[in-house]
Amino acid sequence: MTTLTPAAAADRTGVSIDTLRYYEREGLIGPIRRSAGGRREYTEDDVFWIGLVTCFREAGLGIADLRGFVAVLRAEHAPQERVAFLRERRAALEERAEALRRAMRVLDEKIAYYS
Repeated sequence: MTTLTPAAAADRTGVSIDTLRYYEREGLIGPIRRSAGGRREYTEDDVFWIGLVTCFREAGLGIADLRGFVAVLRAEHAPQERVAFLRERRAALEERAEALRRAMRVLDEKIAYYS
């Protein structure tokens, strides 16, 4: 099994080493495997989870939402529970996206007005 050092995992995922440690402390990724010397070793599965968590963080989900998301996906929940959880988060993101679109329309109107 190929593993990555923390620096390589950070480089590959585009997050800092501090962020990797934070995600691990918060239970959003991991547990991360350790070498015989105690150094973290990231697997492809870890890289996948880091990417997933990072995507949702960039979309504005808070840590509490992410903890819930990870718990639902990792636990033995029925598929409909997972889908319901994901649909709720998607609806919230859609509301935020619409608010951003409204704000951009207002900005576009102001730009046109002042141009």
